[in-house]
Amino acid sequence: MPRSDVFHPDYQPAPYWWDAWKPKDEQPTDVPTSTQVAIVGGGYGGLATALELNKLGIECVVLEANAPGEGASSRNGGGVSGGVNIGKSITGSSLDPESPRAHALLSDGSDAFATIENLIAQEGIDCFWRRSGRFVGAWTPKHYDSQAKKIARLNESAQSGAYMLPRERLREEMASDFYHGGMVVERSGQLHPALYVKGLIDRVRARGIPVCGHAGVQKITRQNTGWLVKTARGDVEAAEVVIATNGYTGDVTPQLKRRVIPASSHIIATEELPEDLARSLIPRNRTLADTRRILSYYRLSPDGRRVVYGGRARFTNAGPEVCAPILHRFMTDRFPQLKGVRVTHAWSGNVAFTLDALPHSGQIDGMHYLTGCNGSGVAMMTYLGTQTARRIAGVANRTHAFEEGDFPDHPLYTGNPWFLPVIGTWYQIRDRWDRMRA
Repeated sequence: MPRSDVFHPDYQPAPYWWDAWKPKDEQPTDVPTSTQVAIVGGGYGGLATALELNKLGIECVVLEANAPGEGASSRNGGGVSGGVNIGKSITGSSLDPESPRAHALLSDGSDAFATIENLIAQEGIDCFWRRSGRFVGAWTPKHYDSQAKKIARLNESAQSGAYMLPRERLREEMASDFYHGGMVVERSGQLHPALYVKGLIDRVRARGIPVCGHAGVQKITRQNTGWLVKTARGDVEAAEVVIATNGYTGDVTPQLKRRVIPASSHIIATEELPEDLARSLIPRNRTLADTRRILSYYRLSPDGRRVVYGGRARFTNAGPEVCAPILHRFMTDRFPQLKGVRVTHAWSGNVAFTLDALPHSGQIDGMHYLTGCNGSGVAMMTYLGTQTARRIAGVANRTHAFEEGDFPDHPLYTGNPWFLPVIGTWYQIRDRWDRMRA
């Protein structure tokens, strides 16, 4: 039974975003027998690929195992970074942060932000888009110093508009003294993730592109003229195949599955708060995150009346009744004034990590792919899908940075992230030790 001190009587084990639009496909579109490009995955990446291909005059079909948009595209927190998370990946990898490639990655991260912002404006997608900025709280003074060293690079390469906020000014960003200051990134935004994917589906279908739900791909076979894609609702021949399954990559593409680490991210939404309390919590209405290894991210709902709080409550596929109380505790650690506020929604979705902590796109075994956004998928999957379409059409004027370099795998990893609970425990210990020392 859900705990009465955490869960509201009207609690739902489903995304809060689905109150506005729930993915469904009551009359699935028939799978065509042939097309130029078969796109596997009906989320941001696949839909952005389809939209751009259509603009370039190339026929395509989108194949989705469930209802279109049912995966992470309607389950995430709705934060849209402007390259800052790419910078975090760089500093956590073996890549020299001062190298030309690091500059190119940050620059392309900045382009991803521009891509999604322009697409929303050009297509008229009503998804509560706003450039609200982001605040990343420093878990320790050492983390604050590390953030300060990134500022110049982020502003030069990603046009982040970033600056440091010392601890004594923390309440300018949040009604709490929980962090040791932190970094503000002005070039960042937020949206309603379910309404954004709905907008993409609507625009794709309005162009006559088949978006076929409940058409899970079972096998992809190379043919002389291209590919035969076998789905649960019929086969389609295609000259090109795009894999845009990201955190839901499976056995159909084992060469990608062993390069992507799916991890559950858990999210809760609170009951409606008094307007003055809600407004006081995050006075500038930014998306908030922190520098802990066990990441938390949170924001106000688009109507400004709830807190939407996400993070790694468990490194396993535990249900919301297990994970929601953990996230509730994290939330009230940061905002003690929310003790007694209950949860109306709790859910999870898969994030795709990679072994080098960087997104990747390109071709593998002759198929195009885009994957591994490491928590930056709202803008990045939109961007990688757009760039993949341009590459297929032969109109890309340069190779973007996420196509360069090796896409690493490991001989002991075949796609089953058995090691995540061990890593999660180790990260928790290190986070606690760092905080105690601070």
